[in-house]
Amino acid sequence: MGMTMTQKILADHAGLEAVKAGQLIEAKLDMVMGNDVTTPPAIDVFRKSGRDKVFDRKKVALVPSHFTPNKDIKSAEQAMRLRRFAAEQDLYYRFEQGKETMGIEHVILPDNGMIMPGDTLIGADSHTCTDGALGAFSTGVGSTDLGCAMATGKTWFKVPGALRFHLTGALQDPCTGKDLILYIISKIGVDGALYRSMEYTGPGVKNLSMADRMTICNMAIEAGGKNGIFPVDEITLDFIKRVAPERYAAGDYKIYEADADAEYDAVYNIDLNEVPLMVAFPHLPENGKAVGTFDTIEIDQVVIGSCTNGRIDDMRLAARFLQGRKVHPRVRCIIIPGSQRVWNQCLKEGLFDVFTEAEAVISAPTCGPCLGGHMGVLAANERCVSTTNRNFVGRMGHQTAEIYLAGPPVAASSAVLGRVAGPTELPDL
Repeated sequence: MGMTMTQKILADHAGLEAVKAGQLIEAKLDMVMGNDVTTPPAIDVFRKSGRDKVFDRKKVALVPSHFTPNKDIKSAEQAMRLRRFAAEQDLYYRFEQGKETMGIEHVILPDNGMIMPGDTLIGADSHTCTDGALGAFSTGVGSTDLGCAMATGKTWFKVPGALRFHLTGALQDPCTGKDLILYIISKIGVDGALYRSMEYTGPGVKNLSMADRMTICNMAIEAGGKNGIFPVDEITLDFIKRVAPERYAAGDYKIYEADADAEYDAVYNIDLNEVPLMVAFPHLPENGKAVGTFDTIEIDQVVIGSCTNGRIDDMRLAARFLQGRKVHPRVRCIIIPGSQRVWNQCLKEGLFDVFTEAEAVISAPTCGPCLGGHMGVLAANERCVSTTNRNFVGRMGHQTAEIYLAGPPVAASSAVLGRVAGPTELPDL
């Protein structure tokens, strides 16, 4: 029996000719990432390893993104410890507020050319699976594994089984990758891909932008997946040529393809033409419903941003439906570009003019309200439409608050109408 794309990458990094689902391996890593929440305890683990230096200063990225700008003394101390460790280790990549390379880790690592096709990487954040959009194996770990990996450049894996999602057709405007992944999770459930790779194939792949693919892979963990992964095609290569021209020119990447006889636990055939605009109701991402199939639900807040939907494509989509309109008087609309580069591009393109004229709030790049941290935490019984990735009880604030997950078109439209709604319900300008 052949191997899946994920299994081939893992076999190569483990120095093995082949691997199979369930096998325990030790694999070399091309990148190790931590943030301001998970890195401090990882530093403690690193100190206990007896090593003075990380395994490779160019392959460790520590990003203060969750509580920056720092919300309180504790978060400031966490970020300070991360910065001091990065300086002590003379890490090649440094991240600081206001710098163009700074932002949410799952936005800036691919955009800074730090991830290449065929890489194996871990991050002490569950949404590290985002980078599978580039044809890399990318998954989240805990702080203990992060600390050990910083010291050794290796970690252990149990080789995952796989689900195959065979895509045909094309998403119909204004549907996005967010609608597709919410649609998939509504079908298979939050444990439907438990410890499996979610592997996307088929002629429909070419009709998905890189931003779509990152959103889809980002939420593999919301289906219980070990990772999400897309095949490398011209869209992938055009992206890395733009963000990492020197590495692209040097051929510093490797393309893996699944074997024709690779084994999948299940195969799902999805016609992208039939995917509707989706909303995931509280309190699980699997509670997806098509826009237009539910009663009126008034809201208090909208958040557009995060590692799921904080890219420039997402900002442009939000502006498209806020253009010439006002946020509903009862609603707070918070716009959070995913990186300083995205923030700067919004400014250049005049998107901030659209947002401010619509009376939305523009934030510095941060994870902020996604994890109930700051910059938009919800009060008791408030309802929020959010382009983030989780709507668990208490995720964005009070335990009685309700979170409705959606893509930028639905989020922007809901902000204007004051209720969960899609673009077709917006009044003509």
